[in-house]
Amino acid sequence: MTYSSPSAETEIEIVRNETGRQLAFRQFLRNRAATVGLVCLLVICLVAIAAPLIAPFDPAAIKLSEKLRPPSLIHWLGTDHFGRDVLSRMIWGARISLSVGLTVVIFALATGVPVGLISGYTGGNTDNTLMRLMDGFLTFPPLLLGVAIVGLLGPDVQNVMLALGIVQMPVFARIVRSATLAVREETYITATRALGAGVGRIIGHILGNIMSAIVVQVTIGFSAAVIAEASLSFLGLGVQPPASSWGRDLSEARRFMNDAPWLFLAPTAAIMICVMSINFLGDGLRDALQPRSWRSHRPAAKEPNAT
Repeated sequence: MTYSSPSAETEIEIVRNETGRQLAFRQFLRNRAATVGLVCLLVICLVAIAAPLIAPFDPAAIKLSEKLRPPSLIHWLGTDHFGRDVLSRMIWGARISLSVGLTVVIFALATGVPVGLISGYTGGNTDNTLMRLMDGFLTFPPLLLGVAIVGLLGPDVQNVMLALGIVQMPVFARIVRSATLAVREETYITATRALGAGVGRIIGHILGNIMSAIVVQVTIGFSAAVIAEASLSFLGLGVQPPASSWGRDLSEARRFMNDAPWLFLAPTAAIMICVMSINFLGDGLRDALQPRSWRSHRPAAKEPNAT
């Protein structure tokens, strides 16, 4: 007489009935760093959205009688050289960083993804022309190209978004092109073409199958945009006073590192936590969206036991 464990049969049946999205979600939840990153990023987003409600003080309010006060029960992160509350400036600064990162990613997606799809699917002279154009952008160091564009257009947060979007565009284009070149030779794409499907439908199939690569690049581009915005603001080319920005506050804190170290530590910690959260989230999405990682976590079928 042979039998198999009911619990093993149930587990195997559950895995068989799970879709790819469910498997990816389970795989993502197994990654503790990615889960922590997602939670931290959600908290930062909520703080940024609710900044007018939760910020204890006006971030631009100057009160010289309170300048360079250390952390206390009234000012949890102390005050700066103008008497402005550091915690309030950190909360409002989150709005700038997240809005810049989101805008840059949307711009890069709207421009880089179509270029990569057209280049990878069409090939030939079109591919060569578009990729040589993208290579022209990539010959410049990203931060230097951003500085050049902002310097040409003028220091402003909108110009920073445009500059960083242009910097990110060729990266998205090349990644999408590479993924498209691999997918367009798959059997199901050949079959779809043989059945008479139009170019738009075929490209739609390709886009759906390279979405995991795009999602991972979105997280990478988001964190890179946050760092780049802070760098440009630190150099005085980004957010202008009296608006609050993590990079701008970090630049102003340089003069008081010995007398008021909290001015330097607060924006540094904010940038580090935000970027690490996005990177952890990106690593988790990369692992979860790889089909091989699903198979490696499927429970192996147990051999029936004989009695």
